[in-house]
Amino acid sequence: MLADNITFLGLIFSSISIFILMVYLIRIKNKNQLHRIFIINCLLTFIWAVALIAQIILSPALGIEPIKFDYIVYIGACFLPVSLLFTGLIFANTKIKFRPVYTMFFLIPILSLLVLWSNDFHHLFYTHYSVYIPETSFGPYFIIHSVYSYVCIAISLWFLISYAIKNSGFFSKQSLLIIIGTLIPTLTNILSTCGVIQTTIYITPITYIITLFCYAFAMFKLELFESSPIALQRIVDNISDSYLVLDSYNKIIDFNDTFLKTFNLDPTFIRNLDIFELPKKKKVFDFNTKTLRTSLNSVYNSDKTVKYEVHFYKLDKYFVVEITGIMHKNSFLGTIVLFKDITQHILDLEEIKDKQDMLMEKERLASLGQLIGGISHNLKTPIMSISGAAEGISDLIKEYEASIGDPEVTPEDHHAIASDMKDWVDKIHSYTEYMSDIITAVKGQAVNLSENENDLFTIDELFKRVNILMKHEIRNASLTLNTNIDVPTTTSLHGDINSLVQVVNNLITNAIQAYNGKKNQPIDLSVRKENNNIIISVSDNGCGMPKDVQDKLFKSMITTKGKNGTGLGMFMSYSTIKGHFNGDITFTSKVNVGTTFNITIPLS
Repeated sequence: MLADNITFLGLIFSSISIFILMVYLIRIKNKNQLHRIFIINCLLTFIWAVALIAQIILSPALGIEPIKFDYIVYIGACFLPVSLLFTGLIFANTKIKFRPVYTMFFLIPILSLLVLWSNDFHHLFYTHYSVYIPETSFGPYFIIHSVYSYVCIAISLWFLISYAIKNSGFFSKQSLLIIIGTLIPTLTNILSTCGVIQTTIYITPITYIITLFCYAFAMFKLELFESSPIALQRIVDNISDSYLVLDSYNKIIDFNDTFLKTFNLDPTFIRNLDIFELPKKKKVFDFNTKTLRTSLNSVYNSDKTVKYEVHFYKLDKYFVVEITGIMHKNSFLGTIVLFKDITQHILDLEEIKDKQDMLMEKERLASLGQLIGGISHNLKTPIMSISGAAEGISDLIKEYEASIGDPEVTPEDHHAIASDMKDWVDKIHSYTEYMSDIITAVKGQAVNLSENENDLFTIDELFKRVNILMKHEIRNASLTLNTNIDVPTTTSLHGDINSLVQVVNNLITNAIQAYNGKKNQPIDLSVRKENNNIIISVSDNGCGMPKDVQDKLFKSMITTKGKNGTGLGMFMSYSTIKGHFNGDITFTSKVNVGTTFNITIPLS
């Protein structure tokens, strides 16, 4: 009698406890699948326990057969093993999508209830019913019901234990609590059914209530629920930078030490904190919450990645933020937020830019020196010619003065002297025009060293300037510049003619140097039209470029001239054609055969 009273009080206490736990779970905001399945577990166990309490109280008082109360008891007893199976499945996957095939799990429990409710007609469930298990005789169907229940519990146990061990370790508190909580009702039922221990049917729901409390303590108090095994496994496998793991409601459920150290945070401070509360709680997170919210929304229910750069001014650090949705079997588990520190990379880029500015300045000075050399040579020839013409005119003036009053000088002689003077004056005009063209070309190139102008210019103007500026270098190298224009010379291009002249001149200079001092070699400069593009080509039969130089050309400042070159000329040429003309530079080259560069400029 004392044992029965203790069991009754145990049922009362267990029912109240499971009811409180169920209410607590129901009141939690932003519940997910594991919360919901746990509520169902509590509800089924509560129905089981309350029905047994009603049996103890009402059966003798109202004379109702005890088995009638089992009709309600088994609503909880039949479906609880299936509910526990789903608990293990959800825990192992963090979140599942209910499939039609899952309805098959409910067939046996439904059949069990139908067999129990009609037991008076066939006695397949009980041949003799008693609240004392040793006095009970079970029908053949009860074996099917029991085996199915134990199989569901075993599968649930396998999911729970395997993933608890995988996530926390075998000897962790979480794993041990789950193991103990599952084994208590299982062993009690097996031992009582086999008659090893003498007990009543009332002990089973009490043991299941112990199970639920073990699960609840492991999952909620020890935060096993928050661990999200799949997400953590993915993080362990792939992440080396600072990271945060957010649940589907954007609460922070996990992070690494790098994140804590980088932002000088206490783990208890940020766990379960909404990520949008970070800037309010910690001033160091001075990021744009609107951008973050947009990015999180864009990866919701997908596994795509969104990237953007952010500067934390108070830390004076730069980060690339990568936001990736975590999907598993078409279920959205949460979000990984990576913070890749690129501060050093930004500093390196600034240093490279400073060095590049210095190199560009050196290149400008080198171009200016080349320009001055060209000026001195190109102007020397017409100046000497003008000087010679002036000398010739002086001689004719003396001859004319001597002829004045000479009876032997005829009018025809005077006309001949005037004609010679006119020839010398015409030559002076052509020399001064040539000098004017040189000055115009040189002025344009000198201005180009500091600024650019966009305008229309013709192919004729381009080739004329190139010829004037490169004539000295071509002649000094004892080479021949062959020009071939396969388009109308009046064809117009839009852009800065001085920039294009500098690019073509740079390609011709490289062609000159490719011959390594060989004399009497050709350099071919041509222009043609393909589709709606103008193609300007510079070809040589020089040394060509090795494969490693070809692979890096235009991508970095590389040169074949050793210490005598910087590689900046080609780098700047490529940038000029890309940026100023919306065009492209391509090339073909073979060692000891030659190189051809093609400048492609779209016609406007």
